[in-house]
Amino acid sequence: MESNLNLASICGLFCGSCSLYINTQENNIDKLEVIAKSLNQTLEETFCDGCRAERKSAYCTKNCTFFDCAKERNISFCGECKDYPCQELKDFQTKMPHRLELWSSHERINEVGWEIWMEEMTEHFKCTSCQTLNSAYNVTCRKCGFTPGNNFVLAHNESILRFISSK
Repeated sequence: MESNLNLASICGLFCGSCSLYINTQENNIDKLEVIAKSLNQTLEETFCDGCRAERKSAYCTKNCTFFDCAKERNISFCGECKDYPCQELKDFQTKMPHRLELWSSHERINEVGWEIWMEEMTEHFKCTSCQTLNSAYNVTCRKCGFTPGNNFVLAHNESILRFISSK
């Protein structure tokens, strides 16, 4: 995956591992319709090309305040802010398992830059068997069925399974 700043979210998430992004890029309308229904939005509102892209999911545009905050403060990532981590980012981080690595993501972005961080995240979310990029919630690889679906899942399996079973 080429370095694309659209996939490096302001809050520290790697958009390349998001189900919305993956299914948009693969034009998987069936999965996007399921996601749209679960988010109570239309299919058209569900397409997403990443945090900084022109086409973003309505879920992100309606719920994210980090984009506008970063623009006002003239920063690219929350980790550059003098108020990092703010209470809003702390609250955001605790709500879903795919956000568990926000702090380490900001540390790496500050340490090595977003391009190298993105390369690392791409590897982190690939299946170790077939190299398919999976989401934080693909407990098994969506292509070959290998478990775990990626190294993120390996590191956070218990939290992910607990979250999935609560839905």
